[in-house]
Amino acid sequence: MKAYFFLCETNDGWRNLAADEYFLNHIGKDEILLHIYINAPAVIIGKNQNAWRECNLKAMEADGVKLVRRISGGGAVYHDLGNVNFSFIAHRDIYDVPRQMNVILRAVRELGISAEFSGRNDLLAEGRKFSGNAFCVRGEGRQHHGTLLLSADLSKLPGYLNVSDEKLKSKGVSSVRSRVCNLCEFNAEITSEGMIEALKKGFAQEYGAFENWELDAAAREEIEALYEKQSSWQWRLGQAPRFDLELKNRFDWGEIQILLSFQQAHVSQVQVYSDALDTEIAEQLAQMLQGARFTAGDLAAAVLPEKKELAEIAGWLGSLEY
Repeated sequence: MKAYFFLCETNDGWRNLAADEYFLNHIGKDEILLHIYINAPAVIIGKNQNAWRECNLKAMEADGVKLVRRISGGGAVYHDLGNVNFSFIAHRDIYDVPRQMNVILRAVRELGISAEFSGRNDLLAEGRKFSGNAFCVRGEGRQHHGTLLLSADLSKLPGYLNVSDEKLKSKGVSSVRSRVCNLCEFNAEITSEGMIEALKKGFAQEYGAFENWELDAAAREEIEALYEKQSSWQWRLGQAPRFDLELKNRFDWGEIQILLSFQQAHVSQVQVYSDALDTEIAEQLAQMLQGARFTAGDLAAAVLPEKKELAEIAGWLGSLEY
């Protein structure tokens, strides 16, 4: 196994996520990379989220906060210079989420903070979340990335994110801020530089000696093309469709929002948004519903129960009254 490390020198969220995608496209067999980056103020949304619904775009524009859409699933998060972000990119044969999580836990504990993994994608200190994680599959490459809150301005969080009441209720909390914490609350001397060094140490302890990943001219050119995509209006916001009906529901694995337009009582246009970690659900559901007749039974029947989440969506659609 070959282990690599790369530290992005820019604080540009679009460029950092472009590099993250480049690495996923080029990870080789028997290779794993730890990519570290820090973003200037930005809201990072999941691949299948509706930016118009999730974000307070007016407030973000006024404050110069970038909107960044990642290629992985999951929900929206706020980044600033008080965050250190990590990305594990590996070939499928050596991709191992528990081992990767262990690198993070080693680093945090190295800085004198007791931490644990909880649920599907959260890291906690004294029961409060300081890291959320998301995942992506592309070919034989696998990506697991997330953020570490060191000294982020958590007061900004509610102003930029429109978190649904359903999501808050499902987590049993009264606000977004009450669930999250900065690691500086447990170690007042923590710094980004110190965390990065601890991550490098934890990575070496878990995977052995590593090399720095070097970018040649061709790599930088490809990252530049991915940057153009990341910074484009179409990728970040897209064209919000006109629709006749909005259906939304929250399941234990995430929230689904379905926008439907009809022609002669059949679905003529469908757009699906979701914060589910499984990035395929939104596209699969949209394809299944296209052309379906507008009745609860027909919409439900159009959703093939190929996986647990789709079966639950079918059951929900069949129970609705229009």
